[in-house]
Amino acid sequence: MATVTIWNEYRHEREDDDVAAVYPEGIHETLADILNDDHDVITATLDEPEHGLTTDVLEETDVLLWWGHEAHDEVSESVVERVHQHVLEGLGLIVLHSGHYSRIFKRLMGTTCSLQYREDGATERLWVVDPGHPIANDLEESIELPQTEMYGEPFDVPEPDRLVFVSWFEGGEVFRSGCCYRRGSGRIFYFRPGHETYPIYEHDGVQRVVRNAVDWARPTDGAPRTFGERE
Repeated sequence: MATVTIWNEYRHEREDDDVAAVYPEGIHETLADILNDDHDVITATLDEPEHGLTTDVLEETDVLLWWGHEAHDEVSESVVERVHQHVLEGLGLIVLHSGHYSRIFKRLMGTTCSLQYREDGATERLWVVDPGHPIANDLEESIELPQTEMYGEPFDVPEPDRLVFVSWFEGGEVFRSGCCYRRGSGRIFYFRPGHETYPIYEHDGVQRVVRNAVDWARPTDGAPRTFGERE
């Protein structure tokens, strides 16, 4: 059982009636419901002191889920640095949807993480292109989302270590929607679906991906890491 911290801006749900209708308790609480049965779950939000991501919280966390959209620049540099250091030391990080523009993801990727987008509520099909990867366990060959926001290439991120999903959209665009990375001892997974005005996180396939990703990203024991001069 992993200890999972779910971080959410928690702005849209309090300010936009359309979002509140989909996620009345906040996106973080819906994600917590997905994971509560198998993990110890806590939540943290932007407006809490230190954004809820204190040193004590991060030291107890195995996997951090990150959902952000409109307030990336409000995340303090000290918290970004703190999370970055914990990822290098083994914290698993799952970045969801528009979290690609978060300061922590851009720090870890070293790029702009920019992309194309269109909010049209059209269909998306996520194709499993790495069926042997643990994040694809118990999935069909694709996941269909009847309404979503389009993200399109080019996606300005480094080449993933493993690419688990590629999305196709009704407009013909494609997108690398499930990207795995390793930074230091930490595993990172970017998962594209999750626009706030659609009930994406209520979809069985998406929930399975979230659960699989947490299991994959949790820290693993390895050989001791020794740096510096040796005698």
